[in-house]
Amino acid sequence: MKRNRGTGLIALGLVLLLAAAGLTGYNLLQDRQADQTAQSALQQLQQTIPTAPPELTEELPVPDYVAAPGKEMPVVRMNGRDYVGTLSLPTLGLELPVISRCSAAGLRAAPCRYTGSAYTGNLVIAAHNYTRHFGRLRELQTGDTVIFTDFDGNVFPYAVGAKEVLPPDAVEEMTCGEWDLSLFTCTPGGANRVTIRCDLAAP
Repeated sequence: MKRNRGTGLIALGLVLLLAAAGLTGYNLLQDRQADQTAQSALQQLQQTIPTAPPELTEELPVPDYVAAPGKEMPVVRMNGRDYVGTLSLPTLGLELPVISRCSAAGLRAAPCRYTGSAYTGNLVIAAHNYTRHFGRLRELQTGDTVIFTDFDGNVFPYAVGAKEVLPPDAVEEMTCGEWDLSLFTCTPGGANRVTIRCDLAAP
């Protein structure tokens, strides 16, 4: 009886080890696929952003969003998804496209706009904790630079102002609008949300 019980426990242990290995492999595959999808989209989207500087003798035009802050950010459709801009995290060596609306399918491909706008100073961006998406978000420190660029070529530089950990149901706290930009992702296991708060910096 004891031998049978021991054999059963060993078999159970092997099954659990195999399941854990399978889950780890699946997560790594998802991580790699998400990175490839995001980088492929980024390369194509960057070609649509105006980069030509104005002539030196020419007065800098006032961006449309300054005159009309309620204006919707321009959207570019690429490979069946609508994108609203690009996000650069120089400290982490990351540059990523940002999908216009948040969805489960979208989050598997790239960071998504959760709510708000860069024009109204209340932009919130969510992403999975994939290594090449927001998995290293907690490494950002106060004063680090974060840059959002829209598809009209407007560049919004931010400085990290605070780091928070919020419960998953803290929607009001996440979207309160007290910060110009918020970035968030799940902690491992999804119990909480690592949240980086940013203030708009001088260009």
